[in-house]
Amino acid sequence: MRIDHKPEGIRQSMSWLHTWTGIVLGWLLYVIFFTGTLSYFQDEISLWMKPELHRSVPTGDVDQTVQATLAGMHTLAPNATAWTLNLPTERRTTVAASWREPGSENAGRAGTKRAELDAATGEQITPRETRGGGFLYRFHFELHSMPRAVSRWIVGIATMFMLVAIISGVITHKKIFTDFFTFRPRKGQRSWLDAHNVTAVLALPFHVMITFSGLLLLMGTLMAWPVDAVYQGDRQAYNAERRGGGGGGGGDGAPRRGTRPMADAQPVDLAVAIVPMLAEAKAQWPGRAVGTVTVNKPGKPGATIELREHGSESLLSRGAARRLRFDAATGTLREQPAPAPQSAANAIYNVVVVAHLGDFAGPTVRWLLFLSGVAGTAMVGTGLVLWVVKRLPERRKLGRTPWGHHLVEKSNIAVITGLAMATAGYFWLNRLLPADMAGRTGWEINGFFIVWLASLVHAVLRPARAAWIEQSIGAAVLFALLPLLNPLTGGHGLVSSLVLGQLSIAGVDLAMLALASIFATIAAHLIGKARKTAAPARPAPAAPSAPVTP
Repeated sequence: MRIDHKPEGIRQSMSWLHTWTGIVLGWLLYVIFFTGTLSYFQDEISLWMKPELHRSVPTGDVDQTVQATLAGMHTLAPNATAWTLNLPTERRTTVAASWREPGSENAGRAGTKRAELDAATGEQITPRETRGGGFLYRFHFELHSMPRAVSRWIVGIATMFMLVAIISGVITHKKIFTDFFTFRPRKGQRSWLDAHNVTAVLALPFHVMITFSGLLLLMGTLMAWPVDAVYQGDRQAYNAERRGGGGGGGGDGAPRRGTRPMADAQPVDLAVAIVPMLAEAKAQWPGRAVGTVTVNKPGKPGATIELREHGSESLLSRGAARRLRFDAATGTLREQPAPAPQSAANAIYNVVVVAHLGDFAGPTVRWLLFLSGVAGTAMVGTGLVLWVVKRLPERRKLGRTPWGHHLVEKSNIAVITGLAMATAGYFWLNRLLPADMAGRTGWEINGFFIVWLASLVHAVLRPARAAWIEQSIGAAVLFALLPLLNPLTGGHGLVSSLVLGQLSIAGVDLAMLALASIFATIAAHLIGKARKTAAPARPAPAAPSAPVTP
């Protein structure tokens, strides 16, 4: 007898592809999404984790801030060959200063000294050692304790799988956009599928953008052969050409005004001379702020001062900020170095980088990106849980849990709630470890992985539902108490930071409360479901007895 098999359709084949691409690297994708979402507040997290810096409260008067910090630099680095001051922004409350001492010109980055200065007084502030938000950001795409090339290849492959899962998911669920408006609670597998669909469609453009741009950002690792072939392996030459040869080449072709020989007179008071220069920058760049002040040969004849715009006018020209260069002695505008011309390839790359990192975003847009990242994290998480839920009937039929199902179920707990607890533990250790402890940065990170490993052990030892509930409660409590821990360990609390206008600090506290509410909601849902399952069934009412016939 001949049996004709009907060929598998595109949707059926896409369903298989979507399922297995999602589960094979689902745990890694969850980690990438979770830490990447927090990385939208990377600078804010780093500031939060250095409570010593919270006492710096910018006055809002740029002239006063620059004058105070220039005076502070005269005390801190009087013999330096150059000072660079990165002024406070909506994401940073201090002035980040860097300088080079004489004789360190050829020492590379090692020859640069750095300090944080109080924006109001110019005094140096010494914060505790910590990787801050930089650890979460790097872990997002380089993992940890692995060769950089290997880790980026792993993340690149996972990102490719993610893009495949998104495209195949849209093809598989032909009613995905219709189902977006349909959520059926308390329906078991159907509810989990609805939640997966909603979180997928809610931020679908974001998911496609963040995944595709992530691949482009990793192309130097994933597609290194063309560069190596053209530049014979000289990556420095490639990077120099890609960046336009160093950003403008000293202003060739730029309009010059008032050029005169450098003054040989006695050096002037820079704190006084800088004020009209800042006024000139404000007139030249209406609506824009000065981001960086660089003083060459401070305190010496022939000193110059360069003002650099904060950010750039267009997403196409990332890093190509406008500059004004003044003679420090006379205050004369000597030149306006023109930003390096951007090639089409560089312009596209800049847009991709800016979109992926959120460099362009103000506070409101940054919160929208954060919430989109939360939706993406939930999309991956619900997909992992759905894989287990869909196989519950098979487990009931077998009367046992297959080893593979058991592995996925326990790993889901350790990844979804365990990673949250590890992240919260990272913040707690930042405040609980002594500020002057030797190697404290390493122990913050070690503590992160210790808590994460403990969550895996807990998930293995406890029944699945109990582990979900207990770890969700743990994550909710740890995140919820962080805004209280902040002022108790030297930082500005939520109310204080809001009153002082330190929105970057308040934003982290609010993000912690948002995460706490998410895991508290998960815990409450699971507790309610457990109680409903455990409640004894009501006995059926007894049927009325038949009349007794005498």
